[in-house]
Amino acid sequence: MYLMYVDESGDVGCANSPTRYFVLSAIVFHELKWRSSLDSLVSFRRMLRATKGLKLREEIHCTDFINRPGKLIRIKRNDRLDIMKKCVDWINGHEFMNVFSVVVDKKSRTDDIFELAWNTLIMRFENTIRSNNFSGPRNPDERGIILSDNTNGEKLTKLIRKMRHFNTIPNKKEYYQSGYRNLKLEYIIEDPIFRDSQNSLIHQMNDVVAYCVRQKYEPNAYMKKQGGHNFYKRLLNVSTKHVSKKNNYGIVEI
Repeated sequence: MYLMYVDESGDVGCANSPTRYFVLSAIVFHELKWRSSLDSLVSFRRMLRATKGLKLREEIHCTDFINRPGKLIRIKRNDRLDIMKKCVDWINGHEFMNVFSVVVDKKSRTDDIFELAWNTLIMRFENTIRSNNFSGPRNPDERGIILSDNTNGEKLTKLIRKMRHFNTIPNKKEYYQSGYRNLKLEYIIEDPIFRDSQNSLIHQMNDVVAYCVRQKYEPNAYMKKQGGHNFYKRLLNVSTKHVSKKNNYGIVEI
């Protein structure tokens, strides 16, 4: 079974929103790699504690990490930025991991941003399992499960339940002139599992990924000055390129 950890950056609002883009980012790896991933991540966090002073119980939450660090103000700003870069490099160093993202440009959109982004992400997860395109170990007949941060859980659960029975997708124009298909979910099991990122080290790593994706599209002044808007490009070893033909970074742009 494949585990898809998901985190977001930005917001789904269109009117008077401080962000133009809404981002969902996923880290996917096989259940057979779960324990070794956890052990490696704990060792990595212990290294950050020893070299940067970031305690294991302290959360990496990038929205506040750079500009509003709170108690983490004791860690120098350039060290906090370096922590983010080291998180990206830790992920990139595990080639059995798979990273991809959905980026929604909210400008001039009137549809449901939350449902649009999640439907796209879920279908990329479903289709990649179906096509056996995830790296790392696999079983002959695979399934997947979603572990999300504490987002709008009720709405996401209803969406996935609906997609198991009715999921209308437009036909590809290169093959069909018009029409739709009902591509019901077959490979994603159960309702999504919701975790508080404060208690999930892998979700904190995912928070870094989602933040770095959004910085690629709308960087703040500090991240742009320090080159942080290019951090996502450091994930080339683990980017799931099959999800998009438009780039090599595993980013689906809507």
